[in-house]
Amino acid sequence: MKGATPEAAALPAAVTQPDLRARPAWRHDERWLRFVSLLGFVVLWQVVAGLLHDASLPPPALVFSRMLAEIGSAALPWHLGVTLGRVVLSFALALAIGAAFGVALGHWRRLDLLLDGWLVLGLNIPALVTIILCYVWFGLNDVAAVVAVALNKIPTVIVVVREGARAVDRNLMQVARAYRLPRWRVLTRVYLPQLYPWLLAAARSGLSLIWKIVLVVELLGRSNGVGFQLNVFFQMFDIAGILAYTLAFAAVVLTIEAAVLRPLERRLNRWR
Repeated sequence: MKGATPEAAALPAAVTQPDLRARPAWRHDERWLRFVSLLGFVVLWQVVAGLLHDASLPPPALVFSRMLAEIGSAALPWHLGVTLGRVVLSFALALAIGAAFGVALGHWRRLDLLLDGWLVLGLNIPALVTIILCYVWFGLNDVAAVVAVALNKIPTVIVVVREGARAVDRNLMQVARAYRLPRWRVLTRVYLPQLYPWLLAAARSGLSLIWKIVLVVELLGRSNGVGFQLNVFFQMFDIAGILAYTLAFAAVVLTIEAAVLRPLERRLNRWR
């Protein structure tokens, strides 16, 4: 064989061309790493709880037993459903308003200069202040809760989408106009695909913040929801209840991330 060295010619085919298919399947699957991480966390939790022998850190078996009891009584599904409803409403409100203002500020320089100071102020106002003011102005109701959560997130969405609007390729827009494409087609096939990564980034960062704020809102002024239940368990020093609701809430967050946001991200980025 031309160009081959004697050493390479003498090597068996299995050495010169290793068969990757011979490797165990689990080595090509990264999900087992997540499983090992979760298992390690549970083992560490059990070890620490066994060493402490203290009510401040109940063992995993007790917490999971408490979680099953709360699910069986329908208390956990009810409060979790109420919290998820508030998350969805506040998330949709924040994303819609923030995206509209972000696009506007990204395209009109004077409007950006006019509102930039207020935007910086909105980014730095503590969430607790907004929550208290909404409860004072609107009363202790779900309207105040949803508005308070949305107001804390709108400025962040505006900033992210504004940068996305500024990054839109003007040359592509000019080419679309030169071909006299309908405005709706330009919007859906040229403009929005360039904005999708920024909208998704705003959505993911917004959702991560809303998960946290909604619990504070419920703790301060609502009579249901996961945040309310955590406050009840805190007053009763019920650590098992706190951990049971926290783990259930975290499981829902991770499920939405894996089942909704990641597939959506892959789909929206296909145009690249």
